[in-house]
Amino acid sequence: MTATASVDAVQANEAKTRRAFIALFMIEMWERFGFYGMQILMVVFAIHYLGFDDSRANLTWGAFAAMIYLTPVAGGWIGDKVLGTKRTTMLGGVVLAIGYGMLSVPWDQIVGGNGHGMVFFSMGVIAVGNGLFKANPNNLVAKLYEGNESKLDGAFTMYYMSINIGAFLSQSLTPIIRVHYGWHWAFLVCCLGLVFGVCQFLMQKRYLDHVGSDPDFKPMNMGKLAGVLVASVVVAFLIGLVVQSTELASIVVDIAGIGLAVLFITLMVKANKPERSGLIAMLILTLQTILFFIFYQQMSTSLTLFASNNVDLHLLGYDIPPEQFQVLNPFWIAVMSPVLAWLYASLGKKGKDPSLAGKYAIGFVLLAIGFFLYAISGNFANSQGLVSSQWMVWGYFCQSVGELLISGLGLGMVARYVAPGLRGLMMGAWLLATGLSQYLGSVVANFASVPKDITSPLQTLPLYTNLFQVLGWVALGGAIVAIVLVPLLKRLDNHSKEASAQWAEQ
Repeated sequence: MTATASVDAVQANEAKTRRAFIALFMIEMWERFGFYGMQILMVVFAIHYLGFDDSRANLTWGAFAAMIYLTPVAGGWIGDKVLGTKRTTMLGGVVLAIGYGMLSVPWDQIVGGNGHGMVFFSMGVIAVGNGLFKANPNNLVAKLYEGNESKLDGAFTMYYMSINIGAFLSQSLTPIIRVHYGWHWAFLVCCLGLVFGVCQFLMQKRYLDHVGSDPDFKPMNMGKLAGVLVASVVVAFLIGLVVQSTELASIVVDIAGIGLAVLFITLMVKANKPERSGLIAMLILTLQTILFFIFYQQMSTSLTLFASNNVDLHLLGYDIPPEQFQVLNPFWIAVMSPVLAWLYASLGKKGKDPSLAGKYAIGFVLLAIGFFLYAISGNFANSQGLVSSQWMVWGYFCQSVGELLISGLGLGMVARYVAPGLRGLMMGAWLLATGLSQYLGSVVANFASVPKDITSPLQTLPLYTNLFQVLGWVALGGAIVAIVLVPLLKRLDNHSKEASAQWAEQ
């Protein structure tokens, strides 16, 4: 092959990879459009539509979030071993569209007193759809950039931007639609986003012909498909029961946490030395990610309720729906993702790119700053107990950049440290850890839940600011632990690179 032909082949391969990445970028964007459009409404929906108090609304959302992130463990396995990664991605998108469509139905007007039961079943369908979907596009991105760590971190940072573009669009729309047209129209918009996403994935699927798990390259087994569909209906029903009962949800979360620990221990016992080093590194970073998501969950719980009770919602003649401050998170991430991706690539060329553990440490420092800003804001409240919305803007900035350094790289962590045959399962395990931490985050948020007899912002303000101050110190502690662990993780990283080189050759 001539030098020119070799260059042409490389360029053609890079172009093919870019088109495949764009297809995955777009389906992830529309899936997150639906999810975050729904998420931004749920705590306020539970309070005003289902009639729950602050505490139960927080725990209901926490239980729902835990179930949403528990199911990808099975979804990753189904993608790896049963239906194929690409097929499971598409099936998950269809099931999610059905779930959001069901949530948009005014069940109380159709079935009367049983309407709440159908709302919870709709949540179960959404959790199942997310389980089928969530781990599999991430796995496909990992396969596209196998063996190239600098490009892998940059690709997952840009991929994380797709999540937040979708979130920004839907979180900008659904609160406004909720205010002007009602809850059900807002949830219907989430459904339509998934319908559009599935259609575009079908049109771009040809760019992914060269990647996938083994079942993707074999004829569809209709018996296995039928089995997955039947199981999905049963699991959706069970999840609806779990979300409806905060006591049952707590038991399920405990069992899932034990199962996650057993999974890690089993894999480490069976792994060879380089693989074990990668799994230990992933375990340490996963524990740090769990801590991060306890803070993340405050956006949809304590921070939303803080905005509702203690933030001046009048800005430039516009009355901000309190839940809409959550849109600042995807906004800042969409702005900062390309900046960080460029920075990683530039530092990587010079051999100065910080380690994954170092990035986690910086992320926790920023997280601490964000929560200290929320806590300090109480000192600048007006005579009515209300603080300026600017505190939310800059608190979310710090929190969101910290998220990019922690959660955004968590997806790449699985690709870096885990063998290809286990990535779907371990991507699901990482997402399960995320779900457990979001339930814990709801429990933490309840330390600032407002009793029904307290209505004055002057009384609610110290409840929130005290919680935020404690969380700021905890985040600072997380940063110190992350810094201490940097040398250990560097050694583990070197061992795991031996295994990574072998996977790239296979």
